[in-house]
Amino acid sequence: MNRREFSLQLAGATGIAALSGLGLPGAALAQGVPADGKDFNKLKTPINLPRTGKVEVIEFFWYGCPHCFAFESTIEPWIAKLPADVHFRRVPVQFDALKEIHQQIYYTWEALGLVDAMHTKTFNRFHLQHRPINREEDMLAFAQENGLDVAKVRQAWESFGVRTKMGQAKQLSEDYGVDGVPMIGIHGRYTTSPSMGGMKECLATTDYLVAQLRKTA
Repeated sequence: MNRREFSLQLAGATGIAALSGLGLPGAALAQGVPADGKDFNKLKTPINLPRTGKVEVIEFFWYGCPHCFAFESTIEPWIAKLPADVHFRRVPVQFDALKEIHQQIYYTWEALGLVDAMHTKTFNRFHLQHRPINREEDMLAFAQENGLDVAKVRQAWESFGVRTKMGQAKQLSEDYGVDGVPMIGIHGRYTTSPSMGGMKECLATTDYLVAQLRKTA
């Protein structure tokens, strides 16, 4: 889903050898070696990252995006199998004021250590229950429905730490040139997306690029 669709949407190793070494299924390998401009895009201005021995992979997403919701069932098992030298994290986008509120949801869960418990439930509330969280009152009602400490959720929601994370996320999205979601950013060098060929193909491309970057991480 790109920026235009956002504005209309209501929130309701190398080559095949390297890919094989990551244990990808045969269907994902059928695409051959991923190509720049077709399966992924190289950033015009690389993002400087400290050398940590790990390759950073970011999923840019929006809770209101149906494509992000659909991607969850594919990316979750992939995340569970990532090797130790890959650092994965999620970054919610804030293309407008409404999505800024949705971004605030994720960082509130993160501040409370509740991402694992609440991330999928939040997606389900938007897309299965059709009850989006568009204001603080919705968030607090959602917290209460799930037996959470509403006062603690409110405190995190309004905290400086959450606001700081939101500002950092906005800058990172701009640095990666994110104009649609879901999108995968790979170690400050590349982006790819299911829109470039499919969900499994996107992750196969990500694995390929991770393999290329291991030597410099």
